[in-house]
Amino acid sequence: MSNQRRQFLGLAAGAIAVPATSSLVVAQGNPARGNEAPTPAQASVPEGRPAQSESTGLSALLTPEECVVLLIDHQPFQFVNLHSHEPTMIVNNVTGLAKLAKAFNVPVILTTVLEGRGGKIIRSVQDVFPDQKPIDRTYINAWQDQRIVDLVKATGRKKLVMAALWTEMCLAMPTIHALGEGYDVYIVTDASGGVSAEAHDMAVRRMVQAGAVPITWIGLSGEWQRDWARESTLPEIVKLVSEHGGASGVAFAWESQLLGTSKP
Repeated sequence: MSNQRRQFLGLAAGAIAVPATSSLVVAQGNPARGNEAPTPAQASVPEGRPAQSESTGLSALLTPEECVVLLIDHQPFQFVNLHSHEPTMIVNNVTGLAKLAKAFNVPVILTTVLEGRGGKIIRSVQDVFPDQKPIDRTYINAWQDQRIVDLVKATGRKKLVMAALWTEMCLAMPTIHALGEGYDVYIVTDASGGVSAEAHDMAVRRMVQAGAVPITWIGLSGEWQRDWARESTLPEIVKLVSEHGGASGVAFAWESQLLGTSKP
């Protein structure tokens, strides 16, 4: 309904229907000059539509060249009290994420907290980077450990991809901290988990409110691959999906069987 029609109906009902503060109110007509046109800003911004931001458009999609991955505290102690997800799913997903980063040559930083008590990082992740020694911390907030911050800064990259146990502590704290220092943070929610479904959910909500972007490891794989014609990484993507993609891996195996080949 046009503004003029709303005004007419409002006046007919004995009340002004369109508030004077509305950005879409048509300028009052002057009998001597005729109706004035709305300003350009009023005419060009539809009501309720947000202005374009860095979170929209093609450039908002992630590329391997701008990311650095931080895997935090995937250790036995944290898994014992993991109740937001089935633990084997987190093992599967964080391992898939680690392999994905390696396939695309994305820098990965591994870190543990009180390794002597909480245990070493799970073997399936460590095996992806056999020569990398995880940084062992005492800080709950990994971003307070200057060694980790220095490693991130050395990459020259400003988009952090993080996953951690637990979501409400070891993911939320460094995420909020790094956001405050100008980094873009993407939280891999299905490679992270909390002590309860509520704890995980509330932490994700808090991080999103602070400016973090939630993503899944499969979603990330699509953004990094971007084009099925990108043959340099396609074999690794297919292998990853086959090994860690759940039903998608089963579907691919079936397709390969139908085609009579095991290669993409």
